[in-house]
Amino acid sequence: MCGIAGVVRFGPNGERVDATLAPALGRELAHRGPDGEGSYLSPDGRALLVHRRLAIIDLSPVAAQPMASRDGRYRIVFNGEIYNYREL
Repeated sequence: MCGIAGVVRFGPNGERVDATLAPALGRELAHRGPDGEGSYLSPDGRALLVHRRLAIIDLSPVAAQPMASRDGRYRIVFNGEIYNYREL
């Protein structure tokens, strides 16, 4: 099972997430996914996503996370399988 973590700052003062948390969170999740790791810090610094990968079906780098929407506006990390991935 993959490992996911994240930090979001909602405060009114525009507090930013400490970017150095990404490697630390990744190390804490290392036992959840030995096949890859990734992180994303939003441009405004208020959201951090971290992912450790356990590759089972799609072993290619195309399945690496965090994943971005086609236009690059959205990011996602998730744990699970997309069973209709061939049709998609």
